[in-house]
Amino acid sequence: MNIPLSHSRALQRLRNYAAACALAALLSGCQSIGTDSVVASSAPPEISGPAASAIAGDMVSRLAEQIGPGKATVALKTDTSPFGQAMEAALKGWGYAVVTDQKTDSGATVIPLAYVILTVDGQVLARLSTNSVELGRAYSVTANGATPASALSLMRRG
Repeated sequence: MNIPLSHSRALQRLRNYAAACALAALLSGCQSIGTDSVVASSAPPEISGPAASAIAGDMVSRLAEQIGPGKATVALKTDTSPFGQAMEAALKGWGYAVVTDQKTDSGATVIPLAYVILTVDGQVLARLSTNSVELGRAYSVTANGATPASALSLMRRG
């Protein structure tokens, strides 16, 4: 089936718009993370290890731009997906101490962090949430990894 080029572009724009709307809905529907608890994170298990590592690496590098690299302990309640493992590895790679059982030294600065990964229309939407910042981005996923398919969405809490 041959689709005229103008229709193909229109379909791509529609897909990008749908992904952007889904990302906006994902970010606007977020609940605040309280300072006393960490929200359980979730990611679908079908995301491959290489894609999970690429997404986690990109998102953690963007998080480090906002909160500073390796300056705190991150409290992360992961799931058992490849993304959960990749997220913990990426945080440690950027120098963050990671606790998953919510037990820390009383003097440590602890940043609660949660993530949500969704698959929508062939793309993966990723969101990281802390008390002070939310990051979101859409990714195109292949068997060998993932590449950003949208600009980074950033929301700061006052």
